[in-house]
Amino acid sequence: MAHQVKGVIAGKKGEPVSIEMIEVPNPGPGEVLIDVKACGVCHTDLHYREGAINDDFPFLLGHEAAGFVEEVGEGVDDLTSGDFVILNWRAVCGHCRSCRRGRPWNCFATHNATQKMKFDGKELSPALGIGAFAEKTLVAAGQATKVNPEAKPEVAGLIGCGVMAGLGAAMNTGQVSRGDSVAVFGCGGVGDAAIEGSRLAGAHTIIAVDIDPTKLEWAKKFGATHVIDSSKVDPVDAIREITDGNGVDVAIEAIGLPATYEQAFYSRDLAGTVVLVGVPNPEMKIELPMIEIFGRGGTLKSSWYGDCLPSRDFPMLIDLYLQGRLELDLFVSETISLNEVEEAFHKMERGEVLRSVVIL
Repeated sequence: MAHQVKGVIAGKKGEPVSIEMIEVPNPGPGEVLIDVKACGVCHTDLHYREGAINDDFPFLLGHEAAGFVEEVGEGVDDLTSGDFVILNWRAVCGHCRSCRRGRPWNCFATHNATQKMKFDGKELSPALGIGAFAEKTLVAAGQATKVNPEAKPEVAGLIGCGVMAGLGAAMNTGQVSRGDSVAVFGCGGVGDAAIEGSRLAGAHTIIAVDIDPTKLEWAKKFGATHVIDSSKVDPVDAIREITDGNGVDVAIEAIGLPATYEQAFYSRDLAGTVVLVGVPNPEMKIELPMIEIFGRGGTLKSSWYGDCLPSRDFPMLIDLYLQGRLELDLFVSETISLNEVEEAFHKMERGEVLRSVVIL
């Protein structure tokens, strides 16, 4: 019998979200039913509400979540009822050409639950295949990663998206290592996670760039050694001044704007790396002289979900958090209820919070 639970629905493009009773089926083969305990409010959820991802309304929002396995479907043998899990949107297939080459973090055939959750008889499109602004949700077994249950759900869930994206942009994609210099453009949740990832990896110089003084203060708490207010100075010049005229080894763009990507491109040292982890609008374009791309050498990369492998990275990061070596509590600006998600979107747009987290 299906479960009737409350969920946050985006019914029409650009309209405020609403709380509705939704229908969540029992898990079928390869699926798990999750009792959601906490879910962060991410920019991606707002993008879904605004129709910036696709037009498959209605959406069941929420994806940055942690909870407990309530029931498992047939064929699920690595999870059991009561397991504490972080949800992810990269259920690795194990069979595609990338997986067969030993690169499961690049899996080209990730999957979600087969059965659909419903609202008023209509099939819901769950945000990033998860839909966790709800008391319960249904996901593919590979989307639930078991971690140490001593971690607080409101903290653990953030690893499921924004924090992993930023940490991974530095540690996985950017390959930041001991003694490196790093510049991070944009000091929201993803950018601050990139700063912390750079610190964890042993970077010597970590430069935070933003136009908001409050966000620059946040960046210091996560490990930035220098901050630059790019509304007052040219960030490329300022970065070169900090790095003895050379530029940084790794520049991470965590906004998704052509102007800041260009700044990141020119702020790196010769043979340096640029990582794009900010999500651009599909219509945005950038123009760079090819001779500059050639002449500067190095690497231009994009980081999708921090190039993470959830089964490898999530448990490790939770262990680091429990050991006091990874700061996650600072990301939680406030805890809220389901009926406060719409207001949380506005706070996020105004830059007042790193993360609002729904507690269920």
